Amino acid sequence: MPLLERNDGTSTAGRPSTNRPNLVLGICCLSLLLAGMDVTIVNVALPSIQRDLHAGLSGLQWVLDAYTLVIASLLMLSGALADRYGRRLTFQVGLCLFLAGSLLCSVAHTIGALTAYRAMQGVGASMLNPVALSIIVNVFPAPADRARAVGVWGAVGGLAIALGPALGGVLTLHLGWRSVFWINLPVGLGAVVLAALFVPESKAARARSIDLPGQALVFVGLLSLVYAVIEAPRLGWGSLQTMGLLLLSAMAWTGFLLHARRSATPLVDLRFFRSVPFSSAALLAVLAFASFSGFLFLNTLYLQQVRGLSALHAGLCTLPLALAMMVCAPLSGRLVAQYGTGPSLLLSGATFLLSAFMLTALRPGTPLPLLLVSYALFGAGIGLINPAISTSAVSGMPLSQAGVAAAIASTSRQIGAALGIAFAGTVVAGLRQRYGAFTSATHPVWWAICGGALIILLCGWASSTPWARASTTRVNDLLQA
Repeated sequence: MPLLERNDGTSTAGRPSTNRPNLVLGICCLSLLLAGMDVTIVNVALPSIQRDLHAGLSGLQWVLDAYTLVIASLLMLSGALADRYGRRLTFQVGLCLFLAGSLLCSVAHTIGALTAYRAMQGVGASMLNPVALSIIVNVFPAPADRARAVGVWGAVGGLAIALGPALGGVLTLHLGWRSVFWINLPVGLGAVVLAALFVPESKAARARSIDLPGQALVFVGLLSLVYAVIEAPRLGWGSLQTMGLLLLSAMAWTGFLLHARRSATPLVDLRFFRSVPFSSAALLAVLAFASFSGFLFLNTLYLQQVRGLSALHAGLCTLPLALAMMVCAPLSGRLVAQYGTGPSLLLSGATFLLSAFMLTALRPGTPLPLLLVSYALFGAGIGLINPAISTSAVSGMPLSQAGVAAAIASTSRQIGAALGIAFAGTVVAGLRQRYGAFTSATHPVWWAICGGALIILLCGWASSTPWARASTTRVNDLLQA
């Protein structure tokens, strides 16, 4: 079947038809529900996994980070593969890998095997969200329809994160921790069949080159850094292994920067970072999602292991966080549309700061209402900052580069999530040996999140100045030259 050229730079196959765009949107949203829910649903099951598989704290960190680390490393590559070989094909391969990883996770009997299968899930997930968003953009050519579809997509993302802890608690309590992976199978299989029947194939008319050296350097840089941070309490910060891993990470990132400057088609065009709003968006994504992942990781363990709550009640306790995210995300979208990113970023930084400050004196008997207020404030901060990050990343960029800019922002979120879990777990593991109490060992993490919130406030102000907007204009002219 010949490919039909579209005027938006993509090409679509003649079959299947695109006369059901809302159905295609629903199919793509199923993939977002799977990949997004998997980020939070596993958190609630961690104490049960720890007991059943006799895992230490670092093992639990790897269960989460194996997933986010692989996604962070492969997002840009998956987008390039989809543009070159077909978005529907890449989407279907991603779904199959994600489902295979989920099935294997559900039968894992060692923490090492579970970590490896989580990485397999991550490979599949890296082919889902960015590729599905490209499919949505392709089947909704009218700007108004496209904006509505992307809005639905964002709402489903918030719903996925909201459902994760509560659903994970119910499943873990009644069916065991393995059931949090079973839930992916019927939804994913349905998405595979529906994608084959109704999602149109599409490719970029001019596909991006695949930068394998750059991709390899990113993976080595991230993996060695996260491995060093997670394993440092066991190996020792001054050990030869830890120092060697940190040196390897530094060399990989240096090599990546040098390669990106010299390559004609780099994985990441470094000229993007000359824009102050874009650079701020990347930094904000790392800080916000490092804070979010560390916050959720530690509070899940605290609620179950310190306060003795069941998985179900721990999941229910995180509902204020999820609900606040769902309420504040569309509110932030309206604020950004009317007033720019400044108000959303400043409000987000303030709520992060207040939430983390409330936990700097966390103890086993901290009143539950105080905890719930802190969780709601943190959820509000994440909900407020997400639309602002996306807008800051793409605003002022040439239309042809908007997808790449958004992909870099998404990668920054995943990098932040991986680093946040590694940092939080390592700090608590190291200080718990000194203080004994889990709650006391978490206090430096809450203070670190307070520091991150102050940086968010600073970036919120700086990225809204005329100087920042002028830097974006210069980058726009440079990229179009």
